[in-house]
Amino acid sequence: MVNDTRAFATAMFVVALGACGGSHHDAGEKYYLVSANIKNGYWQAAGAGLVQAARNLGVAAEVVGPDNYDPQAEAQAFRDAAAKLPAGILVSVTDAKLIKDPIDAAVARNILVITIDSDAPESKRLAFIGTNNYQAGMTGGRVLVDRLHGKGSVVFYTMPGQPNLDERLQGYKAVLGDRPSIKIMQVVDVKGDAALAFDTTKEMLARVPPPDAFVCLVSFACPEVADVLDRNKVSGKVVVAMDTEPNTLNWIQKGMIDATIAQKPYTMSHFGTVMLDSLHHSKLPTLDVKWSEDTRSPVPVFVDTGITLIDKNNLADFQKAQTAPPGS
Repeated sequence: MVNDTRAFATAMFVVALGACGGSHHDAGEKYYLVSANIKNGYWQAAGAGLVQAARNLGVAAEVVGPDNYDPQAEAQAFRDAAAKLPAGILVSVTDAKLIKDPIDAAVARNILVITIDSDAPESKRLAFIGTNNYQAGMTGGRVLVDRLHGKGSVVFYTMPGQPNLDERLQGYKAVLGDRPSIKIMQVVDVKGDAALAFDTTKEMLARVPPPDAFVCLVSFACPEVADVLDRNKVSGKVVVAMDTEPNTLNWIQKGMIDATIAQKPYTMSHFGTVMLDSLHHSKLPTLDVKWSEDTRSPVPVFVDTGITLIDKNNLADFQKAQTAPPGS
């Protein structure tokens, strides 16, 4: 998590900066970031990236979307943003089928759309900026195999149907496919609810035998897993998390979470805003095409922002780096 997030009490940001003197930016030029769960720390980090890029460019920007996991509400937030005819929109996709038509409709109105964090590849979005989620899953899978010493049972916490999470699970399964001694006990749909992850973990511990490992493909689940394990004084379980929620890092320090895979939400939105701005001012001849199938596309289909594997060995270095200004 970047240090900038401390400046924001909520994930609703509006940057209304006038165009700089001599700037090529229009006075009303504005960019949106649309997501769900916008009060989550992950999206506060993404909001900080949007804000900083907008400040550097001298344009306006705003983060919009529901406070919780609500794909329908996110799709409506996207439509509302598009209705204001902004220069461009960044969107993290919770439901690729649900958001496809709103994206295509926005593009048909010459609004630039880039997906970040989670993609809608069948839509007419220009590009996807985010984690290679399949590779992230494979990275976590290798950690899981190593910590389980090649055998055991595992429970996954995810939200089926969200593209980035499905890709992570596929990456894990690719690694586990070569390890028949590691069995998937259950794939749990946590439905965006941390309490459900907590309650499910309690139920799992009551099974005979209980699972040997817990893997969280969503950021909020593993702190709940670690809390249940700690309350019940259960040790020796392998826990692999996602992202860098403060509680996740605290549980790594306490030894209840083995490792987490850190993404770069700040980078996704910062780079995405700069890319939207550049494309807006380059005046592309047409937007209403499927760029992923165009061999002469002026934009990449996918920009991989990378991951960092964090465990006790590098936790202190990671936390120290977060106190420095971005890019320093």
